[in-house]
Amino acid sequence: MISQRLQKSWWRCALVLSAILVPSSLAIAGQHDRNTFVITSTNDANRNSVVVFKIDSGQTPALSLAYRLSTGGKGGASGNAGILQFNDDLGAVANYGSNTVSRLIRFDNVIVVGGTIKLAPDCESPDSVALNEDHLFMVGKNCAESHAWPGGQVDGSVVSLSDSSAAQIAVGKTWAAVTLTSGSVMQLPLTHEGGALNGATTTITLPTDANNTPLGAAFWGDILGFTPAHSPDSFAIVDAGENVFPIVGPAPSYPTNAPCWVAKGPRSIWYTGNSPGQAVSIFFSDAEGGVFYKSIPLPGMPTDITVSRDRKWLAVIYTASDGAHVAVFAIDDYGDLKQVAASSSINVASFNGVAFSQ
Repeated sequence: MISQRLQKSWWRCALVLSAILVPSSLAIAGQHDRNTFVITSTNDANRNSVVVFKIDSGQTPALSLAYRLSTGGKGGASGNAGILQFNDDLGAVANYGSNTVSRLIRFDNVIVVGGTIKLAPDCESPDSVALNEDHLFMVGKNCAESHAWPGGQVDGSVVSLSDSSAAQIAVGKTWAAVTLTSGSVMQLPLTHEGGALNGATTTITLPTDANNTPLGAAFWGDILGFTPAHSPDSFAIVDAGENVFPIVGPAPSYPTNAPCWVAKGPRSIWYTGNSPGQAVSIFFSDAEGGVFYKSIPLPGMPTDITVSRDRKWLAVIYTASDGAHVAVFAIDDYGDLKQVAASSSINVASFNGVAFSQ
Protein backbone atom coordinates (compact mmCIF):
# COMPACT_ATOMS: atom_id res chain seq x y z
CA MET A 1 0.00 0.00 0.00
CA ILE A 2 1.31 3.45 -0.90
CA SER A 3 2.06 5.49 2.21
CA GLN A 4 0.09 8.65 2.98
CA ARG A 5 3.29 10.69 2.71
CA LEU A 6 4.10 9.29 -0.73
CA GLN A 7 0.54 9.94 -1.91
CA LYS A 8 0.77 13.56 -0.76
CA SER A 9 4.10 14.01 -2.57
CA TRP A 10 2.55 12.64 -5.75
CA TRP A 11 -0.35 15.08 -5.54
CA ARG A 12 1.98 18.00 -4.88
CA CYS A 13 3.75 17.10 -8.13
CA ALA A 14 0.35 17.03 -9.83
CA LEU A 15 -0.02 20.72 -8.98
CA VAL A 16 2.65 21.58 -11.51
CA LEU A 17 1.06 19.49 -14.25
CA SER A 18 -2.37 20.97 -13.51
CA ALA A 19 -1.04 24.50 -13.82
CA ILE A 20 0.40 23.66 -17.23
CA LEU A 21 -2.94 22.35 -18.44
CA VAL A 22 -5.13 25.30 -17.39
CA PRO A 23 -5.97 28.08 -19.83
CA SER A 24 -3.22 30.62 -20.29
CA SER A 25 -5.34 33.41 -18.84
CA LEU A 26 -5.34 31.57 -15.51
CA ALA A 27 -1.70 30.56 -15.74
CA ILE A 28 -0.70 34.21 -16.04
CA ALA A 29 -2.42 34.84 -12.68
CA GLY A 30 0.06 32.48 -11.06
CA GLN A 31 2.97 34.78 -11.90
CA HIS A 32 2.06 37.37 -9.27
CA ASP A 33 2.23 37.37 -5.47
CA ARG A 34 0.14 34.69 -3.81
CA ASN A 35 -3.46 35.87 -3.46
CA THR A 36 -6.04 35.24 -0.77
CA PHE A 37 -9.05 33.59 -2.37
CA VAL A 38 -12.60 33.05 -1.12
CA ILE A 39 -14.12 30.00 -2.78
CA THR A 40 -17.75 28.92 -2.96
CA SER A 41 -20.00 26.82 -5.19
CA THR A 42 -23.09 27.55 -7.26
CA ASN A 43 -24.75 24.27 -6.15
CA ASP A 44 -26.43 24.13 -9.56
CA ALA A 45 -28.54 20.97 -9.78
CA ASN A 46 -27.62 20.52 -13.45
CA ARG A 47 -24.01 21.70 -13.53
CA ASN A 48 -22.22 22.55 -10.30
CA SER A 49 -19.43 25.12 -10.44
CA VAL A 50 -16.77 26.46 -8.11
CA VAL A 51 -16.59 30.26 -7.91
CA VAL A 52 -13.27 31.86 -6.96
CA PHE A 53 -13.17 35.42 -5.58
CA LYS A 54 -9.95 37.33 -4.91
CA ILE A 55 -9.45 39.70 -1.99
CA ASP A 56 -7.83 42.81 -3.46
CA SER A 57 -5.92 44.38 -0.60
CA GLY A 58 -5.07 48.05 -0.35
CA GLN A 59 -6.49 51.20 1.14
CA THR A 60 -9.93 50.20 -0.17
CA PRO A 61 -10.13 46.36 -0.18
CA ALA A 62 -12.42 44.75 -2.73
CA LEU A 63 -13.68 41.29 -3.55
CA SER A 64 -13.45 40.58 -7.27
CA LEU A 65 -14.52 37.55 -9.28
CA ALA A 66 -11.40 35.68 -10.42
CA TYR A 67 -12.98 32.79 -12.35
CA ARG A 68 -15.45 29.90 -12.31
CA LEU A 69 -14.69 26.21 -12.69
CA SER A 70 -17.05 23.38 -13.56
CA THR A 71 -16.81 20.59 -10.98
CA GLY A 72 -18.00 18.02 -13.53
CA GLY A 73 -20.90 17.10 -11.25
CA LYS A 74 -24.37 18.17 -10.17
CA GLY A 75 -25.32 20.17 -7.08
CA GLY A 76 -28.71 20.47 -5.44
CA ALA A 77 -28.00 20.24 -1.70
CA SER A 78 -30.07 22.24 0.80
CA GLY A 79 -30.24 22.77 4.55
CA ASN A 80 -26.52 22.04 4.84
CA ALA A 81 -23.11 23.63 5.41
CA GLY A 82 -19.48 22.76 4.80
CA ILE A 83 -19.99 21.35 1.31
CA LEU A 84 -16.68 22.97 0.27
CA GLN A 85 -13.42 22.92 2.25
CA PHE A 86 -9.79 23.87 1.63
CA ASN A 87 -6.63 22.80 3.48
CA ASP A 88 -3.24 24.10 2.33
CA ASP A 89 -3.18 23.68 -1.47
CA LEU A 90 -5.89 21.01 -1.68
CA GLY A 91 -9.64 21.33 -1.39
CA ALA A 92 -12.84 19.38 -1.88
CA VAL A 93 -16.38 20.19 -2.96
CA ALA A 94 -19.27 17.72 -2.88
CA ASN A 95 -21.58 17.17 -5.84
CA TYR A 96 -24.85 16.28 -4.14
CA GLY A 97 -26.67 15.18 -7.28
CA SER A 98 -23.79 13.09 -8.66
CA ASN A 99 -22.70 11.18 -5.53
CA THR A 100 -19.14 12.45 -5.95
CA VAL A 101 -16.64 14.86 -4.45
CA SER A 102 -14.43 16.97 -6.73
CA ARG A 103 -10.83 17.45 -5.69
CA LEU A 104 -9.50 21.02 -5.94
CA ILE A 105 -5.82 21.76 -6.46
CA ARG A 106 -4.07 25.10 -6.07
CA PHE A 107 -0.78 25.97 -7.75
CA ASP A 108 0.39 29.49 -6.92
CA ASN A 109 -2.61 31.64 -7.97
CA VAL A 110 -4.34 28.97 -10.04
CA ILE A 111 -7.04 26.61 -8.73
CA VAL A 112 -8.13 23.68 -10.88
CA VAL A 113 -10.39 20.66 -10.51
CA GLY A 114 -8.22 17.56 -10.09
CA GLY A 115 -10.59 14.66 -10.64
CA THR A 116 -13.49 13.21 -8.69
CA ILE A 117 -13.82 10.89 -5.72
CA LYS A 118 -16.73 8.44 -5.61
CA LEU A 119 -18.69 7.70 -2.47
CA ALA A 120 -18.54 4.28 -0.85
CA PRO A 121 -20.93 1.72 -2.39
CA ASP A 122 -24.63 2.38 -1.63
CA CYS A 123 -23.87 5.82 -0.13
CA GLU A 124 -25.77 8.77 -1.61
CA SER A 125 -26.17 12.55 -1.78
CA PRO A 126 -23.10 14.08 -0.05
CA ASP A 127 -23.93 17.47 1.43
CA SER A 128 -20.96 18.21 3.72
CA VAL A 129 -17.23 17.48 3.80
CA ALA A 130 -14.39 17.99 6.28
CA LEU A 131 -10.61 17.69 5.95
CA ASN A 132 -7.71 16.90 8.22
CA GLU A 133 -4.13 16.28 7.16
CA ASP A 134 -4.65 12.72 5.93
CA HIS A 135 -8.40 12.21 5.48
CA LEU A 136 -11.46 13.50 3.70
CA PHE A 137 -14.69 13.05 5.64
CA MET A 138 -18.12 13.30 4.11
CA VAL A 139 -21.72 12.83 5.15
CA GLY A 140 -24.81 12.48 3.03
CA LYS A 141 -28.28 11.02 2.92
CA ASN A 142 -27.42 7.62 4.39
CA CYS A 143 -23.69 7.42 5.22
CA ALA A 144 -20.77 9.07 6.95
CA GLU A 145 -17.42 7.99 5.55
CA SER A 146 -13.71 8.77 5.51
CA HIS A 147 -11.32 8.58 2.56
CA ALA A 148 -7.54 8.73 2.35
CA TRP A 149 -6.58 12.25 1.37
CA PRO A 150 -5.86 13.30 -1.27
CA GLY A 151 -5.89 9.90 -2.98
CA GLY A 152 -9.58 9.29 -2.38
CA GLN A 153 -9.90 5.59 -1.58
CA VAL A 154 -12.25 4.65 1.28
CA ASP A 155 -10.25 4.48 4.51
CA GLY A 156 -11.75 3.39 7.83
CA SER A 157 -15.26 2.13 8.42
CA VAL A 158 -18.32 3.48 6.61
CA VAL A 159 -21.05 4.50 9.08
CA SER A 160 -24.59 3.79 7.90
CA LEU A 161 -27.17 6.40 8.89
CA SER A 162 -30.85 5.62 9.39
CA ASP A 163 -31.57 9.36 9.70
CA SER A 164 -31.33 11.25 6.39
CA SER A 165 -31.31 14.74 7.95
CA ALA A 166 -27.51 15.28 8.20
CA ALA A 167 -26.62 18.99 7.93
CA GLN A 168 -22.86 19.05 8.48
CA ILE A 169 -19.84 16.91 9.35
CA ALA A 170 -16.89 18.37 11.26
CA VAL A 171 -13.72 16.72 12.54
CA GLY A 172 -11.63 17.30 15.67
CA LYS A 173 -8.51 15.60 16.99
CA THR A 174 -10.00 12.27 18.09
CA TRP A 175 -13.63 12.39 16.97
CA ALA A 176 -15.90 13.67 14.26
CA ALA A 177 -19.43 14.99 14.66
CA VAL A 178 -22.51 14.98 12.46
CA THR A 179 -25.41 17.34 13.15
CA LEU A 180 -28.86 15.97 12.35
CA THR A 181 -31.61 18.52 11.87
CA SER A 182 -34.12 16.03 13.29
CA GLY A 183 -32.71 16.92 16.71
CA SER A 184 -29.46 15.15 17.56
CA VAL A 185 -25.68 15.19 17.25
CA MET A 186 -23.69 12.04 16.51
CA GLN A 187 -20.20 11.41 17.85
CA LEU A 188 -18.01 9.34 15.48
CA PRO A 189 -14.67 8.32 17.06
CA LEU A 190 -11.51 8.17 14.97
CA THR A 191 -9.11 5.24 14.82
CA HIS A 192 -6.46 7.49 16.40
CA GLU A 193 -5.70 11.20 16.60
CA GLY A 194 -5.99 12.49 13.04
CA GLY A 195 -7.18 9.07 11.87
CA ALA A 196 -10.16 7.68 9.95
CA LEU A 197 -13.65 6.80 11.20
CA ASN A 198 -13.53 3.63 13.31
CA GLY A 199 -17.18 2.74 12.66
CA ALA A 200 -18.54 3.39 16.15
CA THR A 201 -21.27 5.96 16.78
CA THR A 202 -22.82 7.56 19.84
CA THR A 203 -25.84 9.83 19.89
CA ILE A 204 -25.04 12.72 22.22
CA THR A 205 -27.90 13.47 24.62
CA LEU A 206 -28.93 17.10 24.19
CA PRO A 207 -30.83 19.14 26.78
CA THR A 208 -34.40 20.12 25.87
CA ASP A 209 -33.46 23.80 25.62
CA ALA A 210 -30.76 23.06 23.00
CA ASN A 211 -32.00 20.18 20.85
CA ASN A 212 -34.15 21.82 18.18
CA THR A 213 -32.63 21.67 14.68
CA PRO A 214 -28.86 21.24 15.10
CA LEU A 215 -27.23 22.67 11.97
CA GLY A 216 -23.71 24.15 11.91
CA ALA A 217 -20.65 22.59 13.55
CA ALA A 218 -16.97 23.43 14.04
CA PHE A 219 -14.16 22.15 16.27
CA TRP A 220 -11.65 23.80 18.57
CA GLY A 221 -9.24 20.95 19.15
CA ASP A 222 -11.58 18.29 20.54
CA ILE A 223 -14.28 20.76 21.61
CA LEU A 224 -17.29 20.91 19.29
CA GLY A 225 -19.35 24.05 18.87
CA PHE A 226 -22.74 23.59 17.22
CA THR A 227 -25.98 25.49 16.69
CA PRO A 228 -29.34 24.01 17.79
CA ALA A 229 -30.76 26.81 15.67
CA HIS A 230 -34.43 26.80 16.68
CA SER A 231 -33.77 26.51 20.43
CA PRO A 232 -33.65 29.30 23.05
CA ASP A 233 -30.09 28.14 23.77
CA SER A 234 -29.06 28.41 20.15
CA PHE A 235 -25.35 27.67 20.59
CA ALA A 236 -23.68 24.88 22.55
CA ILE A 237 -20.26 23.35 23.10
CA VAL A 238 -19.60 19.64 23.58
CA ASP A 239 -16.41 17.97 24.81
CA ALA A 240 -15.08 14.52 23.93
CA GLY A 241 -16.76 13.11 27.04
CA GLU A 242 -20.18 14.10 25.61
CA ASN A 243 -20.72 16.86 28.18
CA VAL A 244 -22.98 19.51 26.68
CA PHE A 245 -22.88 23.18 27.71
CA PRO A 246 -25.75 25.18 26.13
CA ILE A 247 -25.52 28.95 25.65
CA VAL A 248 -28.43 31.38 25.34
CA GLY A 249 -28.47 33.07 21.95
CA PRO A 250 -29.62 36.50 20.76
CA ALA A 251 -33.08 37.64 21.81
CA PRO A 252 -35.76 37.27 20.77
CA SER A 253 -35.01 33.65 19.88
CA TYR A 254 -36.32 31.67 16.92
CA PRO A 255 -38.00 32.59 14.59
CA THR A 256 -36.57 36.13 14.89
CA ASN A 257 -33.01 34.95 15.48
CA ALA A 258 -31.47 31.55 14.78
CA PRO A 259 -27.69 31.16 14.65
CA CYS A 260 -27.42 28.38 12.07
CA TRP A 261 -23.83 27.99 10.83
CA VAL A 262 -20.55 28.04 12.76
CA ALA A 263 -16.92 29.05 12.25
CA LYS A 264 -14.23 28.97 14.95
CA GLY A 265 -12.49 32.28 15.45
CA PRO A 266 -9.37 33.25 17.41
CA ARG A 267 -9.04 32.26 21.07
CA SER A 268 -12.47 31.43 22.59
CA ILE A 269 -14.55 33.21 19.92
CA TRP A 270 -17.14 31.51 17.72
CA TYR A 271 -18.87 33.19 14.77
CA THR A 272 -22.31 32.06 13.60
CA GLY A 273 -24.42 32.82 10.55
CA ASN A 274 -27.77 33.98 11.93
CA SER A 275 -30.06 33.33 8.96
CA PRO A 276 -33.44 34.84 9.96
CA GLY A 277 -31.67 37.61 11.88
CA GLN A 278 -29.59 38.41 8.76
CA ALA A 279 -26.48 38.81 10.85
CA VAL A 280 -23.23 37.33 12.08
CA SER A 281 -23.80 36.50 15.75
CA ILE A 282 -20.72 36.18 17.97
CA PHE A 283 -20.27 33.94 21.03
CA PHE A 284 -17.52 33.48 23.62
CA SER A 285 -16.98 30.13 25.35
CA ASP A 286 -15.23 28.85 28.46
CA ALA A 287 -14.96 25.52 30.27
CA GLU A 288 -18.52 25.77 31.58
CA GLY A 289 -20.39 27.24 28.64
CA GLY A 290 -20.19 30.79 27.37
CA VAL A 291 -22.11 33.89 26.46
CA PHE A 292 -23.63 35.59 23.42
CA TYR A 293 -21.71 38.80 22.61
CA LYS A 294 -23.39 40.68 19.78
CA SER A 295 -24.73 40.50 16.22
CA ILE A 296 -23.38 42.34 13.18
CA PRO A 297 -26.03 42.92 10.46
CA LEU A 298 -25.83 41.60 6.91
CA PRO A 299 -27.81 42.75 3.84
CA GLY A 300 -29.20 39.24 3.33
CA MET A 301 -29.63 35.76 4.77
CA PRO A 302 -26.34 33.95 5.57
CA THR A 303 -26.06 30.30 4.49
CA ASP A 304 -22.48 29.41 5.50
CA ILE A 305 -19.50 31.00 7.22
CA THR A 306 -15.75 30.42 7.49
CA VAL A 307 -12.58 31.85 9.03
CA SER A 308 -9.19 31.95 7.29
CA ARG A 309 -6.42 29.76 8.61
CA ASP A 310 -4.46 32.79 9.86
CA ARG A 311 -7.58 33.96 11.75
CA LYS A 312 -7.43 37.39 10.10
CA TRP A 313 -10.47 37.11 7.81
CA LEU A 314 -14.05 35.93 8.03
CA ALA A 315 -16.19 35.24 4.97
CA VAL A 316 -19.91 34.65 4.90
CA ILE A 317 -22.13 33.78 1.94
CA TYR A 318 -25.60 35.30 1.96
CA THR A 319 -28.62 35.57 -0.28
CA ALA A 320 -30.16 38.98 -1.02
CA SER A 321 -32.93 40.13 -3.36
CA ASP A 322 -30.55 40.09 -6.34
CA GLY A 323 -29.04 36.67 -5.60
CA ALA A 324 -25.93 35.31 -3.93
CA HIS A 325 -23.09 37.36 -2.43
CA VAL A 326 -19.94 36.94 -0.35
CA ALA A 327 -19.00 39.39 2.40
CA VAL A 328 -15.50 39.53 3.88
CA PHE A 329 -14.71 40.91 7.33
CA ALA A 330 -11.35 41.74 8.89
CA ILE A 331 -10.87 40.21 12.37
CA ASP A 332 -9.08 42.54 14.79
CA ASP A 333 -6.89 41.63 17.76
CA TYR A 334 -9.96 41.30 20.00
CA GLY A 335 -11.97 39.17 17.59
CA ASP A 336 -14.29 41.98 16.54
CA LEU A 337 -15.31 42.24 12.90
CA LYS A 338 -15.14 45.03 10.34
CA GLN A 339 -16.65 44.46 6.91
CA VAL A 340 -14.11 45.33 4.25
CA ALA A 341 -15.60 44.01 1.01
CA ALA A 342 -18.59 42.31 -0.60
CA SER A 343 -19.00 40.70 -3.98
CA SER A 344 -21.30 41.99 -6.67
CA SER A 345 -24.12 39.85 -8.01
CA ILE A 346 -22.93 37.29 -10.59
CA ASN A 347 -26.40 35.97 -11.47
CA VAL A 348 -26.30 32.99 -9.12
CA ALA A 349 -29.41 32.44 -7.01
CA SER A 350 -27.58 31.17 -3.93
CA PHE A 351 -24.12 29.90 -3.00
CA ASN A 352 -23.41 26.75 -1.01
CA GLY A 353 -20.25 26.26 1.04
CA VAL A 354 -17.43 28.74 1.54
CA ALA A 355 -13.69 28.42 2.24
CA PHE A 356 -10.47 30.42 2.15
CA SER A 357 -7.31 29.55 0.24
CA GLN A 358 -4.25 31.63 1.17
